[in-house]
Amino acid sequence: MTSSWLHRHDKATVVIFRALQLGDMLCAVPALRALRAAMPRARISLVGLPWAEQFACRFRRYIDEFIAFPGHAAFPEQPVRLAQLHDFYAGMRARRFDLALQMHGNGQYSNAVVRAFGARAMGGFGAVAGGTDECLIPFPETGAEPLRLLALATGLGAPACGPQLEFPITGEDERALHASGVLRTLAPGSYVCIHPGARSADKCWPAARFAAVADQLAIRAGLDIVLTGSPAEAPLTAAVARLMRRAPVDAAGPLSIGAMAALMSRARLLICNDTGVSHIAAALRLRSVVIFSKADMRRWAPLDQQLHRCLWDPFGERENTVVDQARALLMLR
Repeated sequence: MTSSWLHRHDKATVVIFRALQLGDMLCAVPALRALRAAMPRARISLVGLPWAEQFACRFRRYIDEFIAFPGHAAFPEQPVRLAQLHDFYAGMRARRFDLALQMHGNGQYSNAVVRAFGARAMGGFGAVAGGTDECLIPFPETGAEPLRLLALATGLGAPACGPQLEFPITGEDERALHASGVLRTLAPGSYVCIHPGARSADKCWPAARFAAVADQLAIRAGLDIVLTGSPAEAPLTAAVARLMRRAPVDAAGPLSIGAMAALMSRARLLICNDTGVSHIAAALRLRSVVIFSKADMRRWAPLDQQLHRCLWDPFGERENTVVDQARALLMLR
């Protein structure tokens, strides 16, 4: 595919479909950066899960507008909002987008969704084009997610602008962090963040293992421990805190995603499950130990294997290895 295919849409209206969660969206940032470089004057809209309005706001350099997706029976990320479907698709067709880009999986179901937007041209992952102005790239069955998505963008003609992730921290994030009081007893570089939760409970390393690792780092390395998590994960961080010999700072609940990232940006290290915060750490270049138990580690592990150590431990048996990797990362210059 020559670069002219994307470049002719430079002044176009473009809609991108990727209706997924935080980590999946952060993995798309290198591709979004490449697409913006290819189409600097285009108006780019993102169709995503309702939560992702905040993602679109954070990445205003690449996204001009956010449109909430009401769901699809084949996608498990949210219940389908049946009452909204007709108006959603009618509204999308009425916009008469010049170009629609499918960045939501291999296209088995998502290509039909994107075709229903009624754009004049379509690009994305897929096997069989459905029209004369469709450019579909075969879905890579292997490789890290940021690289797969970047290959889509470059395959459509965008310049490669690097595979690094981004997470811009705003003044609002900093103000929210300071207002929370979490930093009251913490000095930059003096603490480790432990994030024991994940969107799916079966991806979580045992709370007792997180507590034991946290105590090792607190007692032997003299570091403060900060437990992070969403409001729904507050019971889990409280369980970890109860199991620890050294009292941690429990920051679960009150912090927004952006404030949590600002907190992490001052940390020495993150220890977490395979979940969205591991991609925040990659974007911030915060050293991390990431514990996998379900997902494809080759697809979802951070790209920098020096800064980010990923372990496969579905049965919670590798506590000592997690400690050893954490210590090795703390010694890196």
